[in-house]
Amino acid sequence: MTESAAPAPATPPGDPIIVHADADGGRPVAEFVLGHGADPVRELARLGWSRPRLRGAERVADGSLVLTYAVAPASAVTSVANPVPTDPGLVLEPGEEARPYQRTAAYGVVTSDRGVLLTELSALTSAPGRWTLPGGGLDPGEAPVAALHREVWEESGQEVEAVRLLEAHTSHWIGRAPSGRLEDFHAVRIVYAASCPQPTDPVVHDVGGSTEAVRWVRRDELDHYHLSRSFAPHMRRWLAS
Repeated sequence: MTESAAPAPATPPGDPIIVHADADGGRPVAEFVLGHGADPVRELARLGWSRPRLRGAERVADGSLVLTYAVAPASAVTSVANPVPTDPGLVLEPGEEARPYQRTAAYGVVTSDRGVLLTELSALTSAPGRWTLPGGGLDPGEAPVAALHREVWEESGQEVEAVRLLEAHTSHWIGRAPSGRLEDFHAVRIVYAASCPQPTDPVVHDVGGSTEAVRWVRRDELDHYHLSRSFAPHMRRWLAS
């Protein structure tokens, strides 16, 4: 699914996401609320900033989630407005309108001496049978790192440490939720690296949810798994970082 950088005029209900950028050793240069459908990196490029590096993803006292980037001046300002993609074969009912929905989630590239931890999506998701990273949506007011620990335990029974922030990715599309509801969906995914010093045989504790199965996968076997489109292009780079 193609990502879109075209911001909508309003932010969806819920805790806002604030993008903050520093340059030149900590000098604040930009701060804005991430609009529905917008991507932080593309919005920073539109404002004239390049080489963004995500340095923090923290809850603050008012419940907002602050994404802090280190940036450098761009040689040219970019402004790209793409149409919002739709799910293939999407059929709309007369008068039907998509409901804006933003989901912020935390995921982990979890490694151990047994390999990389992968989870299989269940039939309750829009991509059953695909494999992805352990993780999921933040509860209201929950810090991303706390969500990562909780989700990894619920989906695999593993405990992680040495958690390190990697990147944030977004996707924006119009499609149907598994319930059939038409949604203007904005996914914000905060990705971490983490290690599991005492890996065990993984087990799904959150039975009946979005995770069908979980397993440790050797790095040389990753190509045999049908990884989700959200993470497949980045997996090798994340594992090498």
